[in-house]
Amino acid sequence: MTIYFYKVDREYGCFSNFSPHSIELEGRVWRTVEHYYQAHKYVGTKDESVVEEIRTAETAEEAARLGRDRSRRCRCDWDEVKTTVMYEAVRTKFLTHEDVRQILLETGDERLVEDSPVDYFWGCGADRTGENHLGKILMSVREELRQQRDRGERPSLPSKQQR
Repeated sequence: MTIYFYKVDREYGCFSNFSPHSIELEGRVWRTVEHYYQAHKYVGTKDESVVEEIRTAETAEEAARLGRDRSRRCRCDWDEVKTTVMYEAVRTKFLTHEDVRQILLETGDERLVEDSPVDYFWGCGADRTGENHLGKILMSVREELRQQRDRGERPSLPSKQQR
């Protein structure tokens, strides 16, 4: 079976980057995974001043709008690092929030697919032929969490020195 997710207000909406689950990374709190991801497009660029504006945006939708502004230039290595940035943010979300961690673990071995009608990289796209990188990250995080649980370890974030 495949579990499709997309909108926050629907079943499995907690898997969305727009879900209202804050994360702490790099010594700062980010309202959602989407805030963190969009801001990191501009780290180290001439448009780096927008990072804080994205971080403090009221909603994930606003953070996404600011991050997708074509008048700004993304960092030159963005295509190489974007999946790592996303992985770290998603992993942190599920390590931080026990409620969504439990939902993720309860999906067992089901395939997870972001059912975005427009995103063929992170989701499956309108015709479901997309690469589904967000779903793949979630399944990878789920496996990591499962292994920790099976070893009797409590899920925990790395100490601040390790981050």
